Amino acid sequence: MPNEQTLQQTRLEVQAAAAVCEDKKGQDTRILELDPVDSGLADFFLVTSASNDRQAVAIADEIELRLKRDFGVYPNSVEGRRQGDWVLLDYVDFVVHVFLAERRAFYDIERLRKSARPLTPGEFDAELKAALAAKTRAVRDGAAPAKPRAVKAAKPAPKKTAARSAVKKAAAGAKTAKKKTGKA
Repeated sequence: MPNEQTLQQTRLEVQAAAAVCEDKKGQDTRILELDPVDSGLADFFLVTSASNDRQAVAIADEIELRLKRDFGVYPNSVEGRRQGDWVLLDYVDFVVHVFLAERRAFYDIERLRKSARPLTPGEFDAELKAALAAKTRAVRDGAAPAKPRAVKAAKPAPKKTAARSAVKKAAAGAKTAKKKTGKA
C-alpha cells in the first residue's frame, strides 16, 4: 500500500497527464481510481480517446515528454505506439490508455473495472485541491512552536604541555640565532 506522499505525487502526475489529454484535444478523458483490494497493479487508469491514430500517438508522446520534463518519471513500459489504435503507457502507479474511439468502445475498460471510481479531470482536480487544503490546515493547526536549537558550547583550548612549550621555544630560539649569524 503506497504511503500518503507517494499517492499525492501519483495524483499530481495523473493530473498533469490529464491536462495533456485536454491540451491535445483528447475526447472523453476519464480517470479511474482503482480499488486497492481489487487491483494490485496500479492506483489509477487514465483513459482518453483520439479521433485518429496520429492524434493518439501525439497524445501519448506529449504525456511522456511532459511527465519526464516536469517530474523526471519515465514509463515502465509503452505498448501500441506503432499501431496507434491503443497506446498504453505504464507508469506503475498509474496506467495511461489512449484509444481510438472505436477501440475504446470495443474494449470498454470502464466496464471491466466496475469497482473503480470514475472521475473527470475537473473532479479529480477538485479532490486533489481539497486534500492539499486539508493537509495544510492539519499542519497549521497541529504545528507546535519551534523548538529552540541548542547552542554548542565552544571547545576549551587544549592545555599546553611542557613538551609543546619546549619545542616552540627551541624553534623560536633557532630562528633568532639564524638572524644573528646572518644565515637565512
